[in-house]
Amino acid sequence: MDYKDIHWVVLGDGRMADWVKKNVQDRKLSSNVHLLGRYPLEEMPNFFAMADVMLVTLKREPIFSLTVPGKVQSYLAFGKPIIAALDGEGGQIIEEAGSGLSCPAEDPQALADAVEAMYSMTESTRKEMGERGIQYFHSHFERQMLLDRLEGWMEEYGCGGNKNIE
Repeated sequence: MDYKDIHWVVLGDGRMADWVKKNVQDRKLSSNVHLLGRYPLEEMPNFFAMADVMLVTLKREPIFSLTVPGKVQSYLAFGKPIIAALDGEGGQIIEEAGSGLSCPAEDPQALADAVEAMYSMTESTRKEMGERGIQYFHSHFERQMLLDRLEGWMEEYGCGGNKNIE
């Protein structure tokens, strides 16, 4: 199917930036794939606000299945639905939160299927996903909650507590 109204906005760059640019050009995708380059971190909320859906991907590596990319927490906090092409913990969080769709890392067909599924959802369904993401963030990642949990663990295991943790 041809989805002319799906636009991929890619921020940042990396060691594969030239390869990505060449592939976008060679495959004639420049009307749908927009490579904007680097922007300061403080400008990210402006881009997030314009997005309908956020994408997070990682390579298929055993170590990455044990990690939760910082982007996942940022996207949850911002309240946008997420498509995650991740193995392990990161993808499980998206599913547990009900904040988006997750598929295996480096599986292009599964990613395409997730994009089509998200595209087919109503705007209100995507909005509900985003709201669940915010709720999940506050109950699992919010800073003060994490500090309180850490302090509780320290007291439980006899490490004492430091009320000045900030």
